[in-house]
Amino acid sequence: MTLDFARQTDRIPASRPRRPGPPARSGLVRRAYGIVAILAATLLGLVGARAQTPAAPLPGVDAALLEDIVVGSRILAELGVLDAFGHVSARHPTNPNRFIMSRSLAPALVTADDIMEFDLDGNPVDARGRAVFLERFIHSEIYKARPDVMSVVHTHSPGVIPFGVSRVPLRPMYHNPAFLGAGVPVFDIRTEFGETDMLVRNKVIGKALAQTLGDKPVALMRGHGDVAVGPSVHVAVFRAYYTDVNARLQAQAIALGGEVNYLTPEEAAKADAVNLQVLDRVWNLWKMHIVPQLAKGSDQR
Repeated sequence: MTLDFARQTDRIPASRPRRPGPPARSGLVRRAYGIVAILAATLLGLVGARAQTPAAPLPGVDAALLEDIVVGSRILAELGVLDAFGHVSARHPTNPNRFIMSRSLAPALVTADDIMEFDLDGNPVDARGRAVFLERFIHSEIYKARPDVMSVVHTHSPGVIPFGVSRVPLRPMYHNPAFLGAGVPVFDIRTEFGETDMLVRNKVIGKALAQTLGDKPVALMRGHGDVAVGPSVHVAVFRAYYTDVNARLQAQAIALGGEVNYLTPEEAAKADAVNLQVLDRVWNLWKMHIVPQLAKGSDQR
């Protein structure tokens, strides 16, 4: 609420006569109030500016990689693959025993200032009181087991859930999700850990998930979602999205009845090689829609 000090004298009840006083006093009081108001506004502005100062850059991590995580998180949220849950991470570019991901935050709200650094045991390097994802062990254990993986995406995308809880294997329907031709294992947490809350809440469960994933690009998680990995954030995000698309299309094809003519392993391998060569076309299209949102949000800070 803005206080209008200069108008306070106008609110004296009419039934009570104003006290006589030197005319100059009223002007001095108003002037003093005005100076106080200006000083207060200035101080508030300085405090606000200090609170909005961006966090210090992560050592050895360039702005482009931070942007990839932000854009990837928001792309998948925009496309309905992520909602309030799920996360995108990247291996640290100069320290393979570290990875970076956002603090515990809905993917659509992630900014570069939210990105944190973790070791491969899932410990934050510099938490500074920030909340972290409970399921960060999905990422840490996959990075530990797979030196080739540079990015991990975990989603709860609705399309994949039926394939994680049924005996119907997820198979490539067309060329974009051809990476599924390598096979899609299913991680069933109950098999090894009994009845749990379904969450990958520690290193032991994370390691079991990483073992189920093996050398594959995608693994489903029964009653939970999936995990997609890749040699870059671009590839991992691409795979997370097209895994969901393929799952929806496969369910539709199965519902039609009759035999479904999937890609053969050889077709899938050839198509996947081509996709990796032109993947930036997809990424740049997605990025075109997300970057203006980031700029707009920055202007409103």
